[in-house]
Amino acid sequence: MAVNRPDPVPAVLESQSRLRALLAGLTDAEVRAPSALPGWARGHLLSHVEGVGFALARQARYALKDELIDPYDGGRPARDAAIEAGHGRSAAELRAAVTAALDEAERAWTAVGPRDLERPVRYRDATLSAAALAWWRELEIHTADAAIGYRPAQWSRPFCAHVLDFLAPRVPDGVRLTLAASDGPEAPVLGDGEPVTVRGRLTDLTAWLAGREPQGPLDSGSAPLPELGPWP
Repeated sequence: MAVNRPDPVPAVLESQSRLRALLAGLTDAEVRAPSALPGWARGHLLSHVEGVGFALARQARYALKDELIDPYDGGRPARDAAIEAGHGRSAAELRAAVTAALDEAERAWTAVGPRDLERPVRYRDATLSAAALAWWRELEIHTADAAIGYRPAQWSRPFCAHVLDFLAPRVPDGVRLTLAASDGPEAPVLGDGEPVTVRGRLTDLTAWLAGREPQGPLDSGSAPLPELGPWP
């Protein structure tokens, strides 16, 4: 089974370790406080990370048995119901729940070797590599959303490169968008049409394309920032 892309599992495990460390000092008041994601407290975010961790881990477990299974029993409604039911737990309960999900995810993803990455999964009718990359996005973006000691400004350059590539479909039709990093050589071109260049730090460009508030300024010259489409 050929592999034609980098193995995302080491980056996933690093992100999991970071979240574990940041959970340690959370208080009940902090899990009730708003996150950086509008409408969600930290408890909502942590409940979501718990659920998606288990969901994508089981994609890996079943793929290694050459079996397909839906990410969530009951689909998106069941996922949303679990977040709503779980967000009000205490800090200790949420920490234990997310830790259990991270433990399960670590067991599942460490069993995935480079030759397994192209195994099919039900998630997006894609591959194990796509599922691992999705878990990486969930960890990095929602750990930053939780505002518990990690922010988008700390995203790695490889992570930013992946997110910019994944979110390219958000660029509206008729726009050829150049994202010119002011702090590095990156200048990916996304879409096709009328040229628009947006300049800023790489992490700020990535945060903006991901629908998050950039920490530094973005400069699009005389043109307004494009109105982005939905997540792919």
